[in-house]
Amino acid sequence: MKGIRIILQIAILFMFSIVGDVLHNVLNLPIPGSIIGLILLLTCLSCKLMPTSFIADGAGLLLALLPLLFIPAMVGIIKYPSLFSIDGGILFFIIIMSTIVTMIAAGYTSQLIEKRSTSRKKRKKCNKHLSQSV
Repeated sequence: MKGIRIILQIAILFMFSIVGDVLHNVLNLPIPGSIIGLILLLTCLSCKLMPTSFIADGAGLLLALLPLLFIPAMVGIIKYPSLFSIDGGILFFIIIMSTIVTMIAAGYTSQLIEKRSTSRKKRKKCNKHLSQSV
């Protein structure tokens, strides 16, 4: 039964990707369809239109299999030995630097969101105590 649930959850995730592709093609947007699908999924999860339990196990399985999805890319790199030249070294440096910048930006963003969330909870708690004492 759990296997069927995971398959249905992956199908839900795939449907968001398909809807994103359709919107990309119909509206001729400059953003890839898969990204549009992810934005739609994020919107549905944020607005509580869809609970996370609808996709949790399927997303967990896909995340567990994610390293296997990078193997074809590595085989493609090996197929082109020119990437191991000077240009390849520059490309490698750019990839490493952009990864570091992305990690730093994601870290600062998550810390900022956490601080705002904590301060919002404190203010809400403080307001409850003030309204109860009056």
